[in-house]
Amino acid sequence: MDLGLTEKIAIVTGASRGLGLASARSLVAEGCRVCICARGEERLTEAALEVEAAAKKPGMVAAVQADVSTQAGVNLVIDRTVDTFGGLDILVNNVGRAAGGDILGTTDAEWQAALDETLFPAIRASRAAVPHMKSRGGGVILMIASIWGRESGGRMTYNAVKAAEISLAKAMAQQLAPLNIRVNSIAPGSILFAGGSWHTRQQADPQGIAEFVKRELPFGRFGRADEVASVVTFLASSRASWVSGASLTVDGCQSRSNI
Repeated sequence: MDLGLTEKIAIVTGASRGLGLASARSLVAEGCRVCICARGEERLTEAALEVEAAAKKPGMVAAVQADVSTQAGVNLVIDRTVDTFGGLDILVNNVGRAAGGDILGTTDAEWQAALDETLFPAIRASRAAVPHMKSRGGGVILMIASIWGRESGGRMTYNAVKAAEISLAKAMAQQLAPLNIRVNSIAPGSILFAGGSWHTRQQADPQGIAEFVKRELPFGRFGRADEVASVVTFLASSRASWVSGASLTVDGCQSRSNI
């Protein structure tokens, strides 16, 4: 199936590993020009080589070291992408982190960090991307949220910011439809990849994680980053032209919600 992504221009934030890296690889394999960004230079360089290896021809990948929790970092990534490739069609908002514990034990600083490192990057990057997409006749914005933004579970701060991303995507979808810009959120379940939180927990407590998998994951395994990336790529494509304002779970039946 031709997804119609050849020569489309995409940004994937937080793309040095995990879901962001897998999404960038999947998009470039379908013919997109892709800009990846991350804070760490060494890992970003390695990721760029991995993404380039999936490209059909040279010159399809740009890598920008930037902190997109700041407005300056967002501007750098958007501007570098437009300068390098000539425009912007697809934005995948993937960065996210949240610390803290319960309501009594989570400080204001931890709450603020969760907002600054997850929600505000999505707001700022989307706001900066829209004029470029409008000038090209449309585009796609995707939020990598979580099943824990749709229902109870996970860390409290993470729940809050991921629920906000899902709500933001819905509101933006309705606002931007007249500009032919589609907006959706993707809600992964527990995904295992090297360097990720589940990998760290698995290394520290293999028996405990094995019990978690048996108890919570109906297919008896963690999800893979490429399984989420395939959904990202489909939603970014013209094959998903009538899908906007949706929140799609990619969780192997892990979540309990009926919607």
